[in-house]
Amino acid sequence: MQPRIQYAQTTDGVSIAYWTLGEGMPLVHMPFSLFSHLQLDWEYGEYRRWYERLAERRMLVRYDSRGTGLSDRDLTSYPSEAALWDLEAVIDRLSLQDFALMGLYHSGLQAIRYATLHPERVSHLVLWCSYARQSDYLRTSPELQALRATADKDWHTYTELSAQLSLGWSDSEQARRWAAYMRECFTPEIVQGFMPVISEADVTNLLPEVKAPTLVLHRRQVAFPTVEIAKALATRIPNAQLTLLEGTSQLPFIGDTESVLQAIDGFLGEGEEAAAPSELPEGMAVLLFTDIAESTALTEQLGDAAFRAKARELDTSLRSAIRESGGTPVEGKVLGDGVLAVFTSARQAIDCALRCEAASQPLGLQLHLGIHAGDVIREGNNVYGGAVNIAARIAAASEPGEVLVSDTVRSLGRTSADVTFDDRGEHTLKGVGEPQRLFAVKRGG
Repeated sequence: MQPRIQYAQTTDGVSIAYWTLGEGMPLVHMPFSLFSHLQLDWEYGEYRRWYERLAERRMLVRYDSRGTGLSDRDLTSYPSEAALWDLEAVIDRLSLQDFALMGLYHSGLQAIRYATLHPERVSHLVLWCSYARQSDYLRTSPELQALRATADKDWHTYTELSAQLSLGWSDSEQARRWAAYMRECFTPEIVQGFMPVISEADVTNLLPEVKAPTLVLHRRQVAFPTVEIAKALATRIPNAQLTLLEGTSQLPFIGDTESVLQAIDGFLGEGEEAAAPSELPEGMAVLLFTDIAESTALTEQLGDAAFRAKARELDTSLRSAIRESGGTPVEGKVLGDGVLAVFTSARQAIDCALRCEAASQPLGLQLHLGIHAGDVIREGNNVYGGAVNIAARIAAASEPGEVLVSDTVRSLGRTSADVTFDDRGEHTLKGVGEPQRLFAVKRGG
């Protein structure tokens, strides 16, 4: 199933599309240059399998940079700090404090910059076919210099040649597919804005300042950047290891992908074992269910695009509130406009519900919110059981903007949560055999 696409906003107001997949130590996977489209990536078989394999042992974070894919594309400029702002927006939205960072090709420069700016956050750094200074590898490839000259003259030829060079002239059918994909990812105008910025990029002086253990990955037969550039990177970064693989493709998911994945798994493995996060609980849990009130009417009133934009922004805020309150969003549930989260205490769930209700107000939306506690069964990224159904039914019974809880939750949170509970009597809930006594949460003890 394709991951849920969400949005983060940069300091200069650009919306950045991202998703997360899997559980465990976070690995932030930066875009491969401008070749990025979260929806089309998932439809590209090799790309999808690459993501699924990376997410088997960890939480994979992937995003489209500005001007590409599903992020904002109507841009009038491409500031020199733009790529760093895009990365920071996603990291901050997810409140990541300790994670591995992977930069590929051009994005390796920004990965190096971020790692030196925030050494306390980056636990591991992975660099794939990357470099420290554009001029170092541009002058080693006459083909690349010729390609740059076609970018503003013949868009179709530029993408076709770029695809062939990326794949090492090894598979014409694969190259045609990749060229068609590239044309969906970005526009000629974005290329013209991006190239002057990347041409001036230089992080050579930052290499000795990288504190994180670093893996420099490269394929021997890749025309550019050359193996010599990869060796120079590994030499100048303290605690860096160089792994050279066989193949001509710049794209890690084309060719001998398994060798690339094994190298990454081996490098990240020790840190992931030490930082293995808690999984979704099995057994007793407190469940919060939220759902946008009157979503059908709002879609008719605002239009589908405007409503979905508001819903995506709210979804991002809700998931941030869930994590800040100590909960875990259930990523495996397909809930329409709803979000399900699990907590270990009633106090956490109630606090989160109030935060979620407050987050909906600036967007002109209201939520149905319901909380119940009971046994759940965990299966992958999902939780199942009667308690999940009851939490959803309690949310449906609430008034817009109201937090309703079951008697079980009221008993658990009566002394620990700084709230009061108004008795709303017994309710017969659809699909629930016994009537449930419900209580409305009120702020203040």
